[in-house]
Amino acid sequence: MLCDSHIHFIPKRLAKGSNFYKGAWSDKQKLYDYISTYKIEKALLVCPSLDIDSKEFFSSYNNQIKKISKENKKIIPVGVIDLERKNFPEQLKQLKDSGFKVISIFSSYKGRFILEDLLPHFESIERYNFYIFVHPQINNPIGFERIKDPLLVPVLEYSFDLSMFMGLILIKRVPVRFNIKFIFASLGGVISFLKDRFDRVYTMLRQRCMVNDLGALPSEIFRKNIYVETSASPINLIKLGIDVFGEDKIIFGSDYPVGSKIDSYLEDLKSLGKDLEEKITYKNFLSLFNG
Repeated sequence: MLCDSHIHFIPKRLAKGSNFYKGAWSDKQKLYDYISTYKIEKALLVCPSLDIDSKEFFSSYNNQIKKISKENKKIIPVGVIDLERKNFPEQLKQLKDSGFKVISIFSSYKGRFILEDLLPHFESIERYNFYIFVHPQINNPIGFERIKDPLLVPVLEYSFDLSMFMGLILIKRVPVRFNIKFIFASLGGVISFLKDRFDRVYTMLRQRCMVNDLGALPSEIFRKNIYVETSASPINLIKLGIDVFGEDKIIFGSDYPVGSKIDSYLEDLKSLGKDLEEKITYKNFLSLFNG
C-alpha cells in the first residue's frame, strides 16, 4: 500500500494564467494514471504557491479540486485561503462546510513572513480541526531580492523559506500552544541539518537571557504536532528527518508531477526495515488522518 501526501494538479482553465504550471501539471488523466500505477490508496492534492495573480483563483481552485476529489475517491483535496481578504474565519467556515479537512499555507507571502498575521486565527483552525500543509513559497522566497538564479532559487531559497516558517512557529511555540497538525513539504527544508545547533544555541542564549523560554528544547518542540513529507528525498535525508521529527512523523510524498518516477525511492525505503518502511509509505499517513 502507498499513500502520497504531496501531489499537484492545476485545472487547465486556471493554469492559463501561469507561466510555469503547464503540461503535466494540468493533465488530469496523467495524474489518475500515476495514482493507479503506484496503487496509491490516498493522496493529498496540494496547491503549490502560484505565479497566478487573480482574485478569483482561490474560490475557483477550491471548487475545481473538490469536484476532482468526488470524481476520484483516492484524492483528499487541500483547500487554499486568500490571505488578502480580511474574512479569514469566514473562508475557514466555507471550506469546512464544503468538506475540506486540510488547508494549505505558503511559507511566506509577497516577500514577507505572515505568522504574526496567522496567530489570531489558529484558534479557529484548531476549532474546525483543520490540518495545515505548509508549502514552500516560489514567488519572492527569502533571499530573492539579492539572488535571482534559476538553480539557486528553487534549491536554496525555497528550502530556506520553508525552514524559516518552521523556525517561526517554533519561537512562537505554536505546536505546543495549539492542537493543530502541521505537514511540512520537503522534510521541512534544512531543519534536519540543524537540530543540534538549534539546541546548543538556544541553551547558550537562554543562559544569557537573550531569548524567550520555549519551555523545552527546540528539538523537543519539533516533535510536537509536526509531520514532514519526503518529496521523494533520498534515504540519507529521510534518516536525518527521522532523527529530528521521529519515525511516526515522516510521511511519503512525491511532489507529483515533479516526482513522477518514484520506483527507486520506494525501493530505497526497504533498507529501513519493513516496519519503518510501512510507517513511511502508508501507516503514518493513515494514522494521521484516521486518528
